[in-house]
Amino acid sequence: MKRLTVLLLFCLCAAQASALDRKPRNLRPAAQAAETETGAEEWQLEEPVQPQSTPQAAETAADSTPEPEPACVIPELSAEQVDSLVAEWRERQRSEAFREFFNTYVLVDSLPAESSVPDSVYTGRLRALASPIQLPYNSIVRSYINRYVASGGSTIGRILGMSQYYFPLIEDELIKEGLPVELRALPIIESGLSSTAISHAGAAGLWQFMPSTGRSYGLEVNSLVDERCDPILSTKAACRYLKDLYRIYKEWSLAIAAYNCGPGNVNKALARAGGESRSFWDIYDFLPRETRGYVPAFIGASYAYSYHRNHGIEPEAAPIPLSVDTIRINRLMHLEQIASTIDIPMETLRQLNPQYKLDIIPATTKTYTLVLPQRKVAQYIAHEQEIMAKDSTYLKEYINPANIDKKRAEMGNTIHTVRSGETLSGIAHKYHISTAQIMRSNKLKNANRLRIGQKLIIERR
Repeated sequence: MKRLTVLLLFCLCAAQASALDRKPRNLRPAAQAAETETGAEEWQLEEPVQPQSTPQAAETAADSTPEPEPACVIPELSAEQVDSLVAEWRERQRSEAFREFFNTYVLVDSLPAESSVPDSVYTGRLRALASPIQLPYNSIVRSYINRYVASGGSTIGRILGMSQYYFPLIEDELIKEGLPVELRALPIIESGLSSTAISHAGAAGLWQFMPSTGRSYGLEVNSLVDERCDPILSTKAACRYLKDLYRIYKEWSLAIAAYNCGPGNVNKALARAGGESRSFWDIYDFLPRETRGYVPAFIGASYAYSYHRNHGIEPEAAPIPLSVDTIRINRLMHLEQIASTIDIPMETLRQLNPQYKLDIIPATTKTYTLVLPQRKVAQYIAHEQEIMAKDSTYLKEYINPANIDKKRAEMGNTIHTVRSGETLSGIAHKYHISTAQIMRSNKLKNANRLRIGQKLIIERR
């Protein structure tokens, strides 16, 4: 069974590698760089790396050309290694999906879709959304509205389907904190309403917290647990952060802009704009490129959520149980213990509990939550002793102290397989690290001598 799992995993990884080779359309170079608080950093899309025409590159090509692609060999891996490899593959999938959404729906220099809807209709509908957050209408906002509602509806249909699960819990927290419910649209532009979204910069979850910001607002982030991906806990943290930002600016468009690029960048823009500038539109030209598209994208997403049926867009069926319940777990548990005992697919457990990075609930010193479909709660309770009795089967490799350091190393590193035409500088650019770092990690003496199929350790800690 383990060999079958590993074979399937290698096939999935190969498919993912193919997908990662596809580059989105080119965008203009960034006019400004921004340091973001919540991780929605400016994207620098790399150009495809072409083989170098230098003598060294020719030598590399000569070395690698005659060599056939290595045969697929299935190694004997521990359960821990398999889970780590699966977690890495899922993370890459999420990062690529996030990038595609972000480039299409947030970046300001994406081409807007055309629409025949008159400006007066858009203006009237935005005014009808009674909210303490100002939702003005102009040509920039129009381009973002069109981008959401005139894109064929597939993306918005998926987001609307997921909103059936996420928006009730988000709205509950917003109301508890006395915040405008319209802020529910922020996770749309932050993550495409995906609790497992991971940005290129390392921000994660519905609200795209960076690790440092997440920890500062009480979220646990380590090798086994990432509460930035917990829908409820991350929403609580986001509410506190938004309240802090509103206390600073006393104006929602500035608070929303600061959520994206940080108070420091907003303060700089206010200083450069001078005078009585006190709104997003007053400082628009002085903000980072990404943030200039952030507030209009928020307005566009708010409009699309409220008026999707006016544009013939219907929600897709949510790929997640909408009726759920929460159980407190006070001992170490692997999600496979549940899936192997009662009729709940592992993927459903992962969807409902995305904060557990390796499918492990590390409840050794404190209790954690387990979200289950409501209709499965009684079945879980009836089989709880049987589930708990399987801990030695599924956790023996994880509870061994000798594996802790190895586990941490595996979580922090990536293995890159060299492909035809790749150069060390191109690989370093792909992972946003230096060529020298790759050479040190892999004890390489010559940067120009790579082999097709060669495995390179990419340290990103």
